[in-house]
Amino acid sequence: MFDKLSDRLGGVFDRLRGRGALNEADVREAMREVRVALLEADVALPVVREFVDKVTELAVGAQVLKSVTPGQQVVKIVNDALVEMLGAEQSDLNLAVAPPAIIMMIGLQGSGKTTTTAKIAKMLKAKQGKKVLMASLDVNRPAAQEQLATLGSQTEVATLPIVQGQMPVDIAKRAMQAAKLQGFDVLILDTAGRLHVDQQLMDEMQAVAKVSTPQEILLVVDSLTGQDAVNVAKSFGERVDLTGIVLTRMDGDARGGAALSMRAITGKPIKFAGVGEKLDAIEAFNPSRVAGRILGMGDVVGLVERASEMVEKEDADKLAAKMAKGQFDMDDLRTQFRQMTKMGGLGALAGMMPGMKKAKQAMDASGMNDKLLVHMDAIIGSMTPKERAKPELLNAKRKIRIAKGSGMTVQDVNKLIKMHQEMAGAMKRIRKMGGLKGLAAMFGGKGGLAGGGGMGGAMGALPPGAMPPGISGLPGMGGGGGMPSDLARLLNKKK
Repeated sequence: MFDKLSDRLGGVFDRLRGRGALNEADVREAMREVRVALLEADVALPVVREFVDKVTELAVGAQVLKSVTPGQQVVKIVNDALVEMLGAEQSDLNLAVAPPAIIMMIGLQGSGKTTTTAKIAKMLKAKQGKKVLMASLDVNRPAAQEQLATLGSQTEVATLPIVQGQMPVDIAKRAMQAAKLQGFDVLILDTAGRLHVDQQLMDEMQAVAKVSTPQEILLVVDSLTGQDAVNVAKSFGERVDLTGIVLTRMDGDARGGAALSMRAITGKPIKFAGVGEKLDAIEAFNPSRVAGRILGMGDVVGLVERASEMVEKEDADKLAAKMAKGQFDMDDLRTQFRQMTKMGGLGALAGMMPGMKKAKQAMDASGMNDKLLVHMDAIIGSMTPKERAKPELLNAKRKIRIAKGSGMTVQDVNKLIKMHQEMAGAMKRIRKMGGLKGLAAMFGGKGGLAGGGGMGGAMGALPPGAMPPGISGLPGMGGGGGMPSDLARLLNKKK
């Protein structure tokens, strides 16, 4: 998400940081480019005007222009203004009421309400241990109630039994009674999609809100609708008391204008962002972390959270013990590939790491994408257990057999072996530095990555084995986007 805007702003700020001193003309020229970038990202004009005026006023101040690092100061001002525009603080669901807490989902047809309902229910069950009941009030769309029942079985979340011919208000009453009698903590009402100009359906929505008095009324909006998403939010907000917004398909929105405009114009917080089709592809919307991604500063907190959720503790502990001994075989490499896939793939991980914007672009340009992880996994799967434990056994004859078995070429097998050798070498260097203490020092210690303006010490918070040694285990990852020479060579190789 925000790829185009991030690229444009990154170019502007790279030029500012490249200058030893700035004058007012430099700042105003940069702000004009920021204005154009925001407008191209489909951010609402009033929001752009207010944002640029505020940032310009602060950035041309004497304190910035006379600063030792004026370029960095301007970036900080823009970051703070972005966070404020997006809502300053993360807004959580209000569930601190006598159960059941009621969440009402509303929005246009096709915005993704039913899937989002299941995603939120699954998240509340998995992360907060809530007992959740979902109820479909959509009697207009064919099989809408059956769809929610299917999603309920997939997420192992209870759904209200379907009674044919019952109207939405009556379904809401039945759902409330069932939730109370059966001791559910949360009841989520999935209403029908409606156009904001459809008077009858808007009246129905108001009637459901009146009878259920929900603690949360969440408007689900497709971020790909761009500027019109803001108009939709305003129209719905005039009919019911919205408490928050959920933006879907954020993974496909390279511009991000809807997210940047929504809070500023409607005054309602963005609570969640849908970032994929899978039922766990939803994130709490955190303004400071989103601003960091937009400005290429990464999202280390999000990376750590994703690692802690996806990485199996047993696998991590096992790999950590082997790393401490300087050991790293093909099975370990395969585990790393699978963990990276679980965490979103190479591109997603690089995009969340500070200073890795250029590395991500290099990955894309070199074809080192998620398909490559699948191919490498297939090659390792074609090896015998003995070959995986001792890669030095892989002679020419064995390589030919492995290539045929995996549907790849001998050249691909050689690339994998080379990658393993590079990573195994990194493990040995870590051992010489003191095992895991040396790894921590590499990321946050004196002379480590923190001093280079790159990933800083936060990467040390990742569980052992959460990041691939080829990315996290090699020195020289700082410097605002620099890459270790070993990894750079691997990325620059053509398939």
